[in-house]
Amino acid sequence: MAPDPRDRGYRSTVADGDPDIAALLDARGVSRDRALVGRLVEGALAFGAADVDRLDLKIAARTLAEQLRTAETFHPYRATRKVAIFGSARTAPAEPAYVAARDFAARIAARDWMVITGGGPGIMTAGVEGAGRERSFGVTIELPFEPVDSNPLAGDPKSVSFRYFFNRKLAFMRAADAYVLLPGGFGTMDEAFELLTLLQTGRETPGPVVLLEPAGDAYWRSFRHFIEVELLDAGLIDRADLDLFHLTNDVDDACDYITSFYDAFHSVRYVDRHLVIRLTREVDDECIARLNEQFGDLVVRGRIERCGPSAEERRDDDHVDLPRIRLEFVRARHGRLHALVRALDDC
Repeated sequence: MAPDPRDRGYRSTVADGDPDIAALLDARGVSRDRALVGRLVEGALAFGAADVDRLDLKIAARTLAEQLRTAETFHPYRATRKVAIFGSARTAPAEPAYVAARDFAARIAARDWMVITGGGPGIMTAGVEGAGRERSFGVTIELPFEPVDSNPLAGDPKSVSFRYFFNRKLAFMRAADAYVLLPGGFGTMDEAFELLTLLQTGRETPGPVVLLEPAGDAYWRSFRHFIEVELLDAGLIDRADLDLFHLTNDVDDACDYITSFYDAFHSVRYVDRHLVIRLTREVDDECIARLNEQFGDLVVRGRIERCGPSAEERRDDDHVDLPRIRLEFVRARHGRLHALVRALDDC
């Protein structure tokens, strides 16, 4: 069988000609991404041969099973934009934050988006109520103190259950195109800081983050004040990092901020030394000149320029029909990268 060209860069015993693993893949009918699948098999065998605790094996096996279930659940909806909604499980239906979450979910669903919640009570139930079951995903976590009947999507095929928080977080980040955070406890704070860390370090692709608080509530304003006083003033973050999120108490403004982020921007990919930004529409010379003037500090060398799909993108059939720009990106400036994405709206 001819090797899959997408396997380049993922060498394994399959690529090296291991007959046992190759025969296993043949028997299971694996023809695509064989080197990657071979690495998974190698990893499982290495765990079995290693002198590790049984718990380590259980964690690895459960992780693989949970990630497979996640991929199977979200794959049929991969062409639909999705927003993850975070917030407290303790928020009661009469509270303003619950109403804001429900209203936001209803209005973003009306714009043909789907929502992803934690599949529990409080803000999570509000999100499902607003968007409706048909436009909602639930990524639940098994907790000893949370009732098993608290999942508003129980029995729905778009609900996935997790034992480990890290797998659940990866599911949120892998599937979501945008994020809305309402007031919450330790879990919400954890999700907020981890999300901002991933965006700041470039370990998550650019996406809009909205901190939504009800009118008259200072929850996220207090959060921003802490960041400005304790982090920014101390030189622990850059001012551009404040561009990684948008704070509002207006549901329509939250929806507008999210949808406008993707008016011109589609996605990104690194190709060799360049960051390639795929677009939903062409940009003219005036726009390119303006981007170079405003964001020249993001370029290591050369300029921001239009380009066609690279050989790697063509090999993977990776949105080759979309227009593109590229730059040799200063990878420590992801806050500024978000500003560049928003500037594309004016092109």
